Amino acid sequence: MEKQPLPTDDDKTETTDAELNGYAAEASQQGSTEPAARAGWNSKVEYFLAQVGFSVGLGNVWRFPYLCHQNGGGAFLLLYVLLMLVVGIPLFFLELAAGQAIRQGSIGVWRYISPRLAGIGYSSCVVCFFVALYYNVILAWSLFYLGNSFQYPLPWEQCPKQGNVTVKECEKSSPTSYFWYRKALDVTDSIDETGSFNTYIVCCLLAAWTVVCLGMFKGIKSSVKVMYFSSIFPYVVLFCFLIRGLMLDGALEGISYMFYPKLEIWADIQVWRQAATQVFFALGLGFGSIIAYSSYNPKNNNCHRDAFTVSAINFLTSVLATLVVFAVLGFRAKGKVVECVVSNMEKFSDHLHSGDVDTNLIPHFNFSDPHSVSVEDYTVWFKQHGHNVPGNLTECDLEKEMQKGVEGTGLAFIAFTEAMSLLPGSPFWSALFFLMLLNLGLSTMFGTMEGILAPLTDRFKTLANNKTKLTIFSCIIGFLIGLLFTQRCGNYFVMMFDDYSATLPLIIVVVFETFSVSWLYGADRFLDDIEGMLGWRPHVIYKYLWKYICLLAMLGLLAATTIRMFITRPTYMAWNQDKASEEYLKYPGWALAVMALLIIFAMMPVPVALIHAVLQDRTKRTSRDTENGQYSIVNTDDKCETPMTDMSDLDQRSTTAASFS
Repeated sequence: MEKQPLPTDDDKTETTDAELNGYAAEASQQGSTEPAARAGWNSKVEYFLAQVGFSVGLGNVWRFPYLCHQNGGGAFLLLYVLLMLVVGIPLFFLELAAGQAIRQGSIGVWRYISPRLAGIGYSSCVVCFFVALYYNVILAWSLFYLGNSFQYPLPWEQCPKQGNVTVKECEKSSPTSYFWYRKALDVTDSIDETGSFNTYIVCCLLAAWTVVCLGMFKGIKSSVKVMYFSSIFPYVVLFCFLIRGLMLDGALEGISYMFYPKLEIWADIQVWRQAATQVFFALGLGFGSIIAYSSYNPKNNNCHRDAFTVSAINFLTSVLATLVVFAVLGFRAKGKVVECVVSNMEKFSDHLHSGDVDTNLIPHFNFSDPHSVSVEDYTVWFKQHGHNVPGNLTECDLEKEMQKGVEGTGLAFIAFTEAMSLLPGSPFWSALFFLMLLNLGLSTMFGTMEGILAPLTDRFKTLANNKTKLTIFSCIIGFLIGLLFTQRCGNYFVMMFDDYSATLPLIIVVVFETFSVSWLYGADRFLDDIEGMLGWRPHVIYKYLWKYICLLAMLGLLAATTIRMFITRPTYMAWNQDKASEEYLKYPGWALAVMALLIIFAMMPVPVALIHAVLQDRTKRTSRDTENGQYSIVNTDDKCETPMTDMSDLDQRSTTAASFS
């Protein structure tokens, strides 16, 4: 099939003044390439704030540092950068270019390429909805902690007492763990025990959805005003924490453990899987939000440069957050290790005075003052003689201490919270931290909601005419369904949705996106369209990256994720009230069924839309055959509304032209 010329190529011989005047002029220009009522960014700054705000989220703060520490430190960073360059940025560029070229949300983009691919956009909307449901619960938790930060001492600094007796659950664990599991969540022992609704969290969830609704009330025009604060404020807080953290005892030890390179991890396939997954989610691929935000750009915007700029900011933010996290956690771990050394030396002194210790085991350092013993001296002595000393002395390992609770909610609401309670002026640092989490989550929520609302309003004119009502209705539905997560077992459902409702469906969505653009539509045609937009042609390497490297990498990630899910039965971390400790439990059968339904429901639109389009084509073909000769041939070239022409229309035109030649 011969490639059809772009519908607006002849109109591009002269550039209008409106096109040259940038974003505001482009937004007001009512050309044939975008709907008349479509909004636009007032400036490039607004667009960057929105795109960076969406891609930089909670995962940069509490997921990336954990992966970096667990998987080789500096070696993981190199692997992450490699995968971002050869997989992440090309796919990010693909979504930016598609949205900017077609000026539609995710449903419209894939429907314009071919009606049979419309299901990709609907699947993105479903996944965005799943993510919005539980993501806003995390904002509700942040609001709860933010509200509790305005008191001194902080409520999680000390264990509460019943009369004159310390609560046993808190005494066995720690004040921060007790406050998180018992006061904030009042969590049950397993997902099978539902429990009642948590009134405080319900109120915080209502407040979180109200903020999101008000921010999205007038689309990007209102949300971007909030993003001027929500996208910039986290960086101010991170730099404040970095400066304060570097002054703390143990900060340098924490950072050195963080970046110590372990090159042997490159041979572990699971490390590659985790790095690829983090690249995938860090950039927000597959959600449709990138496409939606990019669709408000002028068509001559340099989306190629944007792809590199946003990706670089995202990566540097992750590194900055990692420095902050491990500087503060190094301080916390150093304090615990020093306490461990003091406790063990006091035990050793007691046994020495009672004559239970061999004189050959006496250390060379001054142990009469336990607080003066350095961690390094103790570690060397313990490795040589510790196991021969009576009294069950323990190893005081800084690295092991840093590995405790450094991922996800465990990092934000337990480990980091405990570290902040040790700082002078702890309420100030606590309020600052949870306000940062709130803003990080809020800007990501705006992008997630845009990934739902923009495609639906672009596709359905009725919804476009009632976008405000749709926004309010979506937030109300989100709040009502989100009540599931405010039960006492709600934390376990948050973990289930976080681990299984988005990962597999999003990977499948991106596989379809990459395949449809690079193979069905054609990578060369796509590069031609980008050349028509930008005025220059991107390097041919993108053709091979999209067709082979990216596609094979995503298929490999899909296979590794699927195999892992089937080989290892899914588990979740539960809190055992009697033991006052965390433990991993296997999901019950009904929970596995819910996971399967979430994945199936998210992917169902893809085959449904394909079958619907095929049946429609057959119906049209049958109708055309029975009424052959009743219609005259007309020129429909001016029917195209976007730089990318629907492939099925092109097929029809070529077939019709051939039959009459």
